[in-house]
Amino acid sequence: MSRRANPASRRGPFRRPRHHLEFNERIVLLSVLAGLPAFTLAVFLLWTGPFDPVARWSATAALVFLWTALTLVLRASLVKPIRALSMVLSALRMGDFSLHTRVRGNVRGPLAAAFREANQLKTILREQRLGAVEATALLRRVLEEIDVAVFAFDSNEELRLLNRAGERLLGQPADNLMGMRAGRLNLAEALSGTAPRTLEVRLPGGQGRWELRRTTIRQDGAPLRLLVLSDLTRALREEERHAWKRIIRVLGHEINNSLAPIKSIAGSLRTLMRRQPAPADLETELAGGLKVIAGRAESLGRFMAAYARLTRLPDPVLAPAFVAPLVRRSAALETRLPVVVKEGPPAQVLADPDQFDQLLINLVRNAADASLESGGGVTVHWRIPNGRTLELFVEDEGPGLKDQSNLFVPFFTTKPGGSGIGLALCREIAEGHGGRIVLRNRNPRGAVAVLSLPLAPGGSA
Repeated sequence: MSRRANPASRRGPFRRPRHHLEFNERIVLLSVLAGLPAFTLAVFLLWTGPFDPVARWSATAALVFLWTALTLVLRASLVKPIRALSMVLSALRMGDFSLHTRVRGNVRGPLAAAFREANQLKTILREQRLGAVEATALLRRVLEEIDVAVFAFDSNEELRLLNRAGERLLGQPADNLMGMRAGRLNLAEALSGTAPRTLEVRLPGGQGRWELRRTTIRQDGAPLRLLVLSDLTRALREEERHAWKRIIRVLGHEINNSLAPIKSIAGSLRTLMRRQPAPADLETELAGGLKVIAGRAESLGRFMAAYARLTRLPDPVLAPAFVAPLVRRSAALETRLPVVVKEGPPAQVLADPDQFDQLLINLVRNAADASLESGGGVTVHWRIPNGRTLELFVEDEGPGLKDQSNLFVPFFTTKPGGSGIGLALCREIAEGHGGRIVLRNRNPRGAVAVLSLPLAPGGSA
């Protein structure tokens, strides 16, 4: 069994004394030791010289008094300013900035420098404390006034902070909610899962779709999970209202374009049938007019079918799929001109094969339509810029994009006979796969469609 050595014994003969002299005691001792040789010599000369006993005792008493007085004065001169400096530092530690150190007389050297540094430290700490108090007050004011609900939970999922909007959402004052678990507040779901995301909220003070954002902060050295919930209902309703206005405007335009000629031709045919005697070419006019009416009705039917197709797009069934075969298959379906496929790095994405094929076919077809106008070609290639995202490019050599603001507006088209849902459908499919699609002009001519999709786990080489 091993014995632990005493730390003091390892230092040999230089052991730490059991009793430590305080600073003022050391000052007295050092002053006594400093004056001891002179006092001893003076006493020796007094008692060995030709002096009578009264003079000897009087001089000795005077030397002792003077030695003691000077020692006490030296002790007070050193201990008093250090004690004052200690009081100032203690006050700073307690957050009291009212004390101020002053150097009396023409004192210079390290002690005066220490006093000046203490005063400067007090000024800096006071300004920092004032700034921190103002920043905290501003932060609290902002938290109280913003129209988003803010919550903070500790590691035990207990509520430690919330603002006024959070009180309204939970339907209770903060005093009744502090310390409650997230499960009791119906916020446990918000502490897990991905963020940011849209969350269905059903709380006493609000229901509907809310945007969830989550991060980690620290308060008094302890980590807190900060939740921010913003109500999307009002914004979604406003966007829905604008979307309905756009759709109604486009539907009204297309329907009027079909009904106007039908009404006009029907009126003309009715007038012809009322003529007496009947015109010789009545049958020819009737056949021609009915043919136009049938054509416009068929066109209107195709338009409504396209609208139904856009609104009935099902949710994608995602599965890992290699990008290269999907691209080659979609490019091969375009037979009007050759489509060059420049294969990038091996990559896999989570995709619905049917919808992904439809997306690529639409992009390649649009690029081919544009290239046929100028006799150019179409090129498809892809890359992985950051190890997490696939970027697929469909480039054409056409005339470029003229009206980029309405590219994704449903039923807007610049092509004769176009339905105007191709790009809207492409964006719907891309967003359903967690990606996005962007169209922009190329230099010197042509346009490019950039499809960005997240890679499948382990989907890059």
